[in-house]
Amino acid sequence: MLIYKILTRAQWAEFEQNGAFKGAPIDLADGFIHFSTASQARETAAKHFAGQDGLYLAWGDADAMGGALKWEVSRGGDQFPHLYRDWPMSEVLGHAELPLKGSHHQFPEGIA
Repeated sequence: MLIYKILTRAQWAEFEQNGAFKGAPIDLADGFIHFSTASQARETAAKHFAGQDGLYLAWGDADAMGGALKWEVSRGGDQFPHLYRDWPMSEVLGHAELPLKGSHHQFPEGIA
């Protein structure tokens, strides 16, 4: 199963430069990296990134993250994937810009 992370342009650039992502400020505060499933990603973008341009969507395979990935109840009682370690670039299966068109982010075809 693929899981998704929304990053700012600066976070994506730092991820590429360092070869690993330690987390956004909210991730660092919570002690894990927040991910979304395909069906949760649009709501995550609308709730936490409304009106923000210059975003990237990166994705990886949940199974490849092993035991450091926990599924925990969060927004609306849904289970969300939370990664309790850094995310190495080697586990990123793909990424795309997440442009803002009007008031909505434009997700790559086939996602959400």
